[in-house]
Amino acid sequence: MINAVIDRANNILSGYILIVILIVCGLYFTVRTRFAQFRLLRKQIRSVSEKPKDGKSVSSFQALMVSTASRVGTGNIIGVSTALCLGGFGSVFWMWVIAIIGGASAFVESTLAQIYKRKGQDGWYGGPAYYIETALKSRGLAVLFSVLLVLTYGVGFNMLASYNLQSTFSSYSFYNPAVSPWVIGLLLAALVGYCLFGGGKRIAKITSVLVPVMGLAYILVALFIVLCNITALPAILGRIFSEAFDFRAIFGGFSGSCLMYGIKRGLFSNEAGVGSAPNASASAEVSHPVKQGLVQILSVFLDTLLVCSATAFMCMCSGVEPTEALSGALYVQKSLQAVLGDFGPMFITVSMILFAFTTLLGNLYYVDQSVFFMLKRKPGKALLSAYYCIASLLIFVGAGLNADLLWGIADITMAAMAIINIPVIIILGKYALRALGDYEKKAKTGDEITFKATDIDLPHEVDAWK
Repeated sequence: MINAVIDRANNILSGYILIVILIVCGLYFTVRTRFAQFRLLRKQIRSVSEKPKDGKSVSSFQALMVSTASRVGTGNIIGVSTALCLGGFGSVFWMWVIAIIGGASAFVESTLAQIYKRKGQDGWYGGPAYYIETALKSRGLAVLFSVLLVLTYGVGFNMLASYNLQSTFSSYSFYNPAVSPWVIGLLLAALVGYCLFGGGKRIAKITSVLVPVMGLAYILVALFIVLCNITALPAILGRIFSEAFDFRAIFGGFSGSCLMYGIKRGLFSNEAGVGSAPNASASAEVSHPVKQGLVQILSVFLDTLLVCSATAFMCMCSGVEPTEALSGALYVQKSLQAVLGDFGPMFITVSMILFAFTTLLGNLYYVDQSVFFMLKRKPGKALLSAYYCIASLLIFVGAGLNADLLWGIADITMAAMAIINIPVIIILGKYALRALGDYEKKAKTGDEITFKATDIDLPHEVDAWK
């Protein structure tokens, strides 16, 4: 009965309400920023290379890698496979569309996180909880958002990522269902605990190394498979577009159509507008808040247009036809085995391990910021150690459980995060848009691109930009 209630609530929230508000928000900010996703692509790339003046603070690149670490996860493999098997090739097109639209929402929420960020002994910090508290004067709503984030990323998604990671070994002969999950979970919890006790900067440094290496290797293998089957590419592209615009099939069964699966895969992969990535964006040391907003557009594109597309084309070029029976990791494994032989499943196993591990680190960085906010940045050493131990314990427990119920609950809490964050960024979006105008004006005149709160007539007291 509990599962039935959770599934029903999840279908309503995630299948309809969340999709509508995220798409409307994305389109609104796409128009208001005058398609900044395309216009400012060169500046997005330039902004990534900016380094902090003191040489010690979190760089723009490191903040990008933390947010990308959370976005790029096992869903980029299993989620895309499921979309292809249940929604067809046309789902890839709608996945691309949603990523492009979502880039505008990611820009606004991350720019706001930079504007309202605060200074602490360990550097800059911020996120939705801080701009809700500072600009809307509602600590209660900010605390509610923080609680939802902890439940979503610290409990549900992290336990699921741990389960997914250990399950990749289930096809190997040494795997013992009664023992192996707990052994793997223990090792994973110990590694994550080491990163946690090192603080946010250690997480930023580790993900800034792992994420580029992981993503580049994955994309190169995908490119190799596509090149090996280059003659099939025109037919595949034709099928993507023909199925994407087969409106008779779409509206004949909307909930299971390529449109629905493509939209859901894009939305839940890049998380634009949900309010998670701004927690990482606020930590960067930049000369203008818009620069980090532009960097977060890149994070959305890296996640969906590169990594998700890599999975899709690896599968579509393999010649293995997607069916409902193959939905999930099985379709990816069979696709790679058809092209690469025994190396294929082994490569997917390694990819799943790296993707899941970096997802855990990225998620816990967000949880870190939310816990610190609720405790007013004064958690105390004993309390902080207890939190880190609990976070590691949840990862250990998750490895040995089937977390279907937790997955459903986490989906609901993430939808609730977005339902809070989206109206907030629409209300406060005018300040991000003013900052964009200020940035473009200074870039056009050749002036040094710096920023002060008075440049946009910001009526709120902030730690930065004085």
